[in-house]
Amino acid sequence: MSDVHIGLASSAALNDALLDAIAEVASVRPVLRDDLGLPAAGCRVEVGEGDVTDLTKRVRRIAASFDATGAVTTGPLASSAPGLLISDVDSTMITSEVIDMLAEHAGRRDEVAAVTERAMRGELDFAQSLAARVEALAGLPLRVIEEVAEAVELSPGAADLVAHVERGGGRVALVSGGFIEIVERIAARLGIDLIAANRLETAGGVLTGRTIGPIIDRTAKAHWLGEFARTIEAASVVAIGDGANDLDMLARADLGIAYCAKPVTARSADAAIDFPRLDAAAAFWPKPA
Repeated sequence: MSDVHIGLASSAALNDALLDAIAEVASVRPVLRDDLGLPAAGCRVEVGEGDVTDLTKRVRRIAASFDATGAVTTGPLASSAPGLLISDVDSTMITSEVIDMLAEHAGRRDEVAAVTERAMRGELDFAQSLAARVEALAGLPLRVIEEVAEAVELSPGAADLVAHVERGGGRVALVSGGFIEIVERIAARLGIDLIAANRLETAGGVLTGRTIGPIIDRTAKAHWLGEFARTIEAASVVAIGDGANDLDMLARADLGIAYCAKPVTARSADAAIDFPRLDAAAAFWPKPA
């Protein structure tokens, strides 16, 4: 038998019928939580080793039918917050795609956004698509980076999720296929010091249209998950992302969460949040003691 935690969250009040439906499949009725900034509930239950996968599918299906999100966690996540939460940045920790915002200043937003969308759906090789999009930024003055950094907005619930993980004794990391010049500013706002992202090349006060160093693609994101987890000796890891570039990272985590994600990502993840509240992820592990 395994101890598991069932977590539920919604952007609206949790329906009693939802809690009753979960009770039917888990033999325990989830209890409403008062420690999160959105409607949430959870319960712990013992299930057979071979029944966790089936329970996970049923909880996700039931929750979705009530416009909520649900997940089943095992191991350390069944009893405590994650030791490490690692998140994608663009369209996950923040509401926008930074490269599209930069391209707008170059007058090429529509062109670049179309390539971004195809890359996020997994239709294009990420490294090649990044090179093509960054090339469109050639000649932009460095002041544009500052303007974009000031314009980006955190996703609803992002700061609350970071604070929740840290209250539980965990750390948060940011890993991005975007740019360190923006990510480090976002990290500073949130008090995060574990970050990895691409670096833009500059010369003479403008962008050259190239990047410097290794590309942060889906393989690199999974690599950094492992590096950060080892650095802080995390007992459990939760990963959050929205695009195909996040798939390896989500698969390597103890719990991979798709956030307002492309279909290929939502299908592959352990859990999916389909409404814009990033702190819904905190419902997937128990309320801190």
